[in-house]
Amino acid sequence: MNGSLTNFLAIVIGSGIGLFIKRGIPERYKETIMQSLGIAVGIIGLKMALSSENMILVILSIAIGAVCGECLKIQQALDHFGAALTHRLGDRYGDVGRGFVTATLVFCIGAMAIVGSIQEGINGDSSILYAKSMLDGIIAIVFAAAMGIGVALAAIPVLFYQGMITICASVSGEAISQSAITELTAVGGILIIGISLNMLELKLIRVANLLPSIPIVILFVMMDLI
Repeated sequence: MNGSLTNFLAIVIGSGIGLFIKRGIPERYKETIMQSLGIAVGIIGLKMALSSENMILVILSIAIGAVCGECLKIQQALDHFGAALTHRLGDRYGDVGRGFVTATLVFCIGAMAIVGSIQEGINGDSSILYAKSMLDGIIAIVFAAAMGIGVALAAIPVLFYQGMITICASVSGEAISQSAITELTAVGGILIIGISLNMLELKLIRVANLLPSIPIVILFVMMDLI
């Protein structure tokens, strides 16, 4: 789990740098930074979404995943946890809940987190997770400067999420197919577009309730249903 531990440290260190920078940034600059981040995240998500080779499969996975997520009330649970963090730590640390939820989704959604963890579990190769760590560290700096300490707390679910995938992969010894990676990337891209809309405050998207779409699309590809 060296890759996941490195990713954890990168997010914590990056967040620390961002919090240090945050002190000298006026509020209007933080707002502009958040808007620019929202646009950039949206472009990344769009590029990922357009990589699909079977858009019908992606749409079906999103639809079924949305129903599952609403039934499980994943977003509601995350929001309650985020609100509890903000209440406990106080406003002086920024909107802790928003930073935690947004950063957790950004760091966990995407092919690099899953494929990198599987690769590390199967053959001990942490190269993908090391590359992801560098990217996440840079993102953490900017996010923490705009949203506060909640970004640093997102390192904990990232460690558990990627670590569990690594452990499962090491036990099962099964690799994910290239087709599954492609469609997983597309589904993740759509979720990231939802995060972008939330960051820009254009429309409230319950992105966490779409998370079941990720295992669903992998399952569909493995079953070769469409």
